[in-house]
Amino acid sequence: MTLVLAEVVKSIKSATVRNNMKRVLTLCIIHQHPKILLGMKKRGFGAGRWNGFGGKVEEGESIEESMKREIKEEAGIDVGDLSKMGILNFEHKNNSETLECHIFKAKNFTGDLIETEEMKPEWFNIDEIPFSKMWTDDLYWIPLFLKGKKFRGKFIFDRPSTAEYAAQILEKELEIVEEI
Repeated sequence: MTLVLAEVVKSIKSATVRNNMKRVLTLCIIHQHPKILLGMKKRGFGAGRWNGFGGKVEEGESIEESMKREIKEEAGIDVGDLSKMGILNFEHKNNSETLECHIFKAKNFTGDLIETEEMKPEWFNIDEIPFSKMWTDDLYWIPLFLKGKKFRGKFIFDRPSTAEYAAQILEKELEIVEEI
């Protein structure tokens, strides 16, 4: 009986660890009203979609250091002041990993925008944002971002998106907050 109980406890602990796997990501959109800078993802996760610039936080990096490194690698520019606008958690049905994305706004940058192997940057008027070629959740939080609102949220999708398939949102929580 004790051995069976020990196996049950071990199984529960293992499931808890699997259910709490989290990957920390960054995303930055440069907003110079009435335009925003997005990048067409050319390869890897998100290929074929317009998005902000960002990626994985590497070991030993702060979230802000990661954000600055990623935007330099993907668009060739340096951002100065970053304003943290939101934190969004993304999950997929039947997948235990959570993607925790820290979203930043930058107004100014130095350097010349360049197309890289990973991203092709392009300016869009805020009235012409290509939502149909973006992640399905962007339609919900980008309007808050553009109004200067800080937010927290969670989106659960049916499955991961691909260039051909836009994941369907099964559940969403999104709230405006005072501080991040």
